[in-house]
Order: sequence, then structure tokens, then C-alpha cells
Amino acid sequence: MTQTPLKGWNHSPDVPLEVSPLFRWPPQPMQILGWFWNSWFLISERLIIVAVALISWTWFQPPLEAMAQVSPGPVLAMLARNLILMSVVAGGLHLWFYTFTKQGQRLKYDPRPLMKNGRQFTLGGQIRDNMFWTLASGVTIWTAYEVLLLWAMANGYAPMLTWAAHPVWFVALFFLIPIWESFYFYWIHRLLHVPFLYKHVHALHHRNINVGPWSGLSMHPVEHVIFLGSVLIHFVVAAHPIHILFHLQYYALTAATTHTGFEGMVVKDKNRLKLGTFHHQMHHRYFECNYGSLEIPWDRLFGSFHDGTQDADARIKARRQRMQGR
Repeated sequence: MTQTPLKGWNHSPDVPLEVSPLFRWPPQPMQILGWFWNSWFLISERLIIVAVALISWTWFQPPLEAMAQVSPGPVLAMLARNLILMSVVAGGLHLWFYTFTKQGQRLKYDPRPLMKNGRQFTLGGQIRDNMFWTLASGVTIWTAYEVLLLWAMANGYAPMLTWAAHPVWFVALFFLIPIWESFYFYWIHRLLHVPFLYKHVHALHHRNINVGPWSGLSMHPVEHVIFLGSVLIHFVVAAHPIHILFHLQYYALTAATTHTGFEGMVVKDKNRLKLGTFHHQMHHRYFECNYGSLEIPWDRLFGSFHDGTQDADARIKARRQRMQGR
């Protein structure tokens, strides 16, 4: 049942927000199928990134045997590709929503503009600061993880999955990687809110109270190492190189899309592509809530879930006061 949304937002989706049906008991097969369909098919960011990974692997990735020895040529080619990908996605979204204001304030969560100046920003302004940390640190560490995993696969240090031997698992892994990402992200995010790590590491990301596309991967280098370390699971779980590309592209590029600040892209008066999540937008404003995502109900289980309602807002405020008291 839809409830009254919070005040102070330009736009909010129907509330209360609901977590995915994947972990409800008893199981609800039709709801689970519907959730997968809505998350993946027709036009979705996940399906787009699968296509980007396929294109990257086919035309813009050095062959696996070239990765057996780390040399400047292949590494610089991968770095250039990733810089272009991030610039096209984050830069394109910024141009659409903030430079050309193609849809004005429609579906924009926070009514305030991005900050042009501020002493808290490394380069004096939010967008310049975000671009610097995203491109100089984020894309570099993203590429380093790709090089590491592909080098390990080429030399037999990481298990290799092939379509011919395991076609069902090959396809299933694309669906499972985002679920693993949700599991992993919650726990590392809670770790980053431990006071010492928050002050010295995570606070850089939280300079962005009102977020834009360049905010998603704007992090301290230590946080980039932790955040993108999700891909290290493939030292245990077999994968194909295309899964490595998808895993890191999904993690890095959806950081830009989910921080867009808009619920979606409006074309011909309809939301054609779902983007920013109100769930995470509230985390940037209220800080101590919604550490995870809606795929896995960790926040609901541990009392940090803000569902966008006024009742939840009162609970989160009381929780924050208790934490500050400690």
C-alpha cells in the first residue's frame, strides 16, 4: 500500500520501497520471475552492460594468451578502453541530465543543483573532484584488477569456465554476479562506516550529499581497492574472461548510473531506462541507513532499512541519535 512520501524531495517513487522477493519465505516463484524480468529484460542497464562486455571481449580486449606476461601494450589498451567507457557513461549522463537538462527536474530526486564550489572538494568543485577520483584512481584500479584476473587465468592460477563445457553455468553466472555484488557491497559498506575508516577513507565519497553520475566511483583509492575487490571471488568461482569484464564493468559503470540523481531517463514522456535508486539516494542524505541494495534484505534484517516513509524516517533518526550517543 502506497504511503505518504518524505518531504524535502523533488521526486520520490511509490513508498514503502520493497526489497526483492529472492529471500522471502515461503518462496514466491512468480514474483521472483517478475523481479528478474524487470531487472534484466527489455531495456535495462544490466543487459546493456552484458552487451558492452561482449563487444569489449570481441573487439577491444587483447587475447588471453597475451595476458600471460604483463606488458605495457595490452595493459594500456585496456586502460584506454575503460577510460573511454567511464567517460562515455558518466559523461554522457552528466551532459543529458545536468548540462543540457534534457528532462529538467522530471524524476530528479534532490531539488538542489550539484555543488560548483566547496572547500571539501580536492579540486574546488564537486564535478571536477568527482571526475579526478573516478578517472585517476577508480579506472586505474578497475583496470589493475582486470589485468590481475586475466593474468591469473592465462597462467592457470584462477579457474577457467568455458561455454562448451558448462553452457548453463556460463549463462547463469551473469545473473549471479549482481546478487554476489549486493551481498559483498553491504558488508564492505558497513565496514567503511566504522568511524576510523569513514573519517580517513569513505568520507571522500560522502562529500557528495547530492549525487551526480560522476559521484558513483568518486572514492578514496583504498575504497576503490576494497570496493572493486568483489571480483577476487573468481579465484575460487570459475569464470570466463568475459565474466571478468562484465563483473568489473557492471560494478564500475552502474556506480555512475545508480548515482545519476534521477530515477530514469525520460524519452517521449516515458521513463525508458531505470537509473538512479531512491534507496541509495537516501543513504547519501541520511548517511546511516541503506548500506546495501534492494536485492538482499540485509538492511531490513539489521535495522538500517529506510523505505522512504515518514515512519521509517523517524526510526532512522532515532537510530542515528543512538549511534552518535555511543
